[in-house]
Amino acid sequence: MAGSKAAAAASGAQPTNTDTLRQRAAAADVPAPPIVAEVNEKKKLAKKPQSPSIWQLIEQWEVVWAPIIFTAAALFTRLYKIGLSDIVTWDEAQQFGSHYLQRTFYFDVHPPLGKLLVGLSGYIAGYNGSFEFKSGETYPPEIDFWTMRAFNAMFGIFLVPMAYFTARELNFSRPAVWLVTLMILCENSYTTISRFILLDSMLLCGTVSTVLCWAKFHRVQNKSFSPEWFFWLTMTGLSIGCVTSVKLVGLFVTAMVGLYTAEDLWNKFGDIKMKPTVLIAHVAARVGGLIVLPFLVYLLSFYIHFAVLTKTGPGDAQMSSLFQANLEGTEVGKNSPLELAYGSRVTLKNMGYGGGLLHSHVQTYPEGSGQQQITCYHHKDSNNDWFFYPTREEPSWESDEEPKFIGDNTVVRLIHAQTGRNLHSHEISAPVTKADKEVSCYGNLTVGDSKDYWKIEVLNDVASRDRSRIRTLTTSFRLKHTVMGCYLRAGNTNLPQWGFRQIEVTCAKDTSPRDTYTHWNVEAHWNEKLPAGNPAVYKSPFLRDFVHLNVAMMTSNNALVPDPDKQDDLASQWWQWPILHVGLRMCGWDDKIVKYFLLGNPLVYWGSTAGLGVFGLLVAWYAIRWQRGYTELSQDDIDHIHYAGIYPVIGWFLHYLPFVIMARVTYVHHYYPALYFAVLTFGFLADWFLRNRAAAIRYVAFGALYAGTIGLYFYFIPICWGMAGPNAQYSYMKWFDSWRISD
Repeated sequence: MAGSKAAAAASGAQPTNTDTLRQRAAAADVPAPPIVAEVNEKKKLAKKPQSPSIWQLIEQWEVVWAPIIFTAAALFTRLYKIGLSDIVTWDEAQQFGSHYLQRTFYFDVHPPLGKLLVGLSGYIAGYNGSFEFKSGETYPPEIDFWTMRAFNAMFGIFLVPMAYFTARELNFSRPAVWLVTLMILCENSYTTISRFILLDSMLLCGTVSTVLCWAKFHRVQNKSFSPEWFFWLTMTGLSIGCVTSVKLVGLFVTAMVGLYTAEDLWNKFGDIKMKPTVLIAHVAARVGGLIVLPFLVYLLSFYIHFAVLTKTGPGDAQMSSLFQANLEGTEVGKNSPLELAYGSRVTLKNMGYGGGLLHSHVQTYPEGSGQQQITCYHHKDSNNDWFFYPTREEPSWESDEEPKFIGDNTVVRLIHAQTGRNLHSHEISAPVTKADKEVSCYGNLTVGDSKDYWKIEVLNDVASRDRSRIRTLTTSFRLKHTVMGCYLRAGNTNLPQWGFRQIEVTCAKDTSPRDTYTHWNVEAHWNEKLPAGNPAVYKSPFLRDFVHLNVAMMTSNNALVPDPDKQDDLASQWWQWPILHVGLRMCGWDDKIVKYFLLGNPLVYWGSTAGLGVFGLLVAWYAIRWQRGYTELSQDDIDHIHYAGIYPVIGWFLHYLPFVIMARVTYVHHYYPALYFAVLTFGFLADWFLRNRAAAIRYVAFGALYAGTIGLYFYFIPICWGMAGPNAQYSYMKWFDSWRISD
């Protein structure tokens, strides 16, 4: 003890009061005073881990319970009263699903995945595919349309939890994450569109899932080539493949991911510390994950499409003759004579991608020659029939017992079966493609001239190398005008309304033998003098059918332009959507039926639209201040603005601007994918402006936004769940004359 004191004195240290009291208590063998007991107790508590409070547990597990609550709310709002109306509502006329169940081939302007899923919902519901789904018809009792609608509603439900996790991955604060999720949950138009058998909720689901996977992938950029990195790269590619397989609008979100990828690779290219092999690996991974994989998913959807639809149906004429000939129940190629002769009645199929049947009708060109129109038409009727006749200079052939076959270099006349006029061309510019010559129908069997003559030039025959005979289905050939030297061509150019939007047929001089739009084949063939054959034994290659159908889809989609002679009360213009100027009646408006009106939540629409403008001002503000030398933003702040702010705005522009410039008919639901990106932008701004504010200000601001979003949602909820009874009782929701809710 004396040694300890000496040591303490030598060191200059003084014993603490606590040490002195402890020593005295030990010497007297009495309990330590309260101050010593308190110190000992604190040491014991420091050694034992404290259990978290209930509020800490709630906060810690928010990532689990919050999306569950939001998803449960989405289940309720999307499914409640979903079967209230038993009428086929708006574009719910998804007869395409019926085609899959009956396996009959059809044609549509959209890729097949969404309609395959509609067919799957019908299969699950026990539907046999016999109902025509005519808009406004009542569902028969045997169709479980509730299950089919509920299946489709699940895609709308998935939007809500995916929006929650996307906002988290964009590094929004928790109140902002909840705000974004609430705006998607309480967006009336999203609720309504999810409750019917439509493709739009599938498109939205694919768009939102792509953005979520992209955000996840961005957050693991510092873990390149790790399993997690590869997983989210693959999931992004799968989402892109799925969304583009539902509608080609999915290419817009694909473009956003493509811009991000190009920027990312450009930055890596500028990193001189990165080895070339690593950079090549990054490029290869993205090509495989974001180009090859989505294309394979897209290709697979068409492979399934062709594999399921094995029977003839209403979309046959869009496909090649060989494809049609291999469908069950088709008349194409069946019992048709194998080789062509004078007197044969045929239909001629253009072999260009999206090509139709050579067609004429009694209507004439409103300008040019004023003669009978020639077009290409995708629907089968008697106006597609033509007779092959020799030139007028050749001797009579009708009385010959032996048929005179037609082959390479044969000069023929083509006589339209319904009107008896000759296929003709002359030195008059075509009505649309002015560089080409007009093709018309002129004269009759006895009246005409040498401009009715066409020389057959055989290109190929998949059945034989013999070019002395033209064969049904298998021979491809060109028709050369003997006077002008031009070739009969049917490019994918649509005539104006006076030509019924059918494909323009011209005579083109400057054309290559590789121009498939100048290639023709005989599709149907009738000739009593010739024996029946079976040219349908030859198969059409899948990849050719795939390309052919996709070109036909794009051609038909481009033809969906407004008809100036018709008033479409449901159509709207691009400028009306962001400001919520119009809604859309989804059914009849009789007091006796349940009515649905496609209209958005005003706070979501107007707030998100204003947010786009505010974000532009915010970026301009910081750009100006940066130029003036202010460095108020950290690199983390700049990255947050870049990826959580700028990219959603880019996504909005990519989804909105195409509808501004395209000429096709547009409706309010075309804005819904763009709206999602506007909501993300609004969430970013709310987070940015309130993140560093006092807690009271944040609670009040976010509370007001939550209350406004939820309140307006339930204010307009009848338009989502169905308005039964007289229209007048819903007049309180008609804020503007353009909202045709109650009149």
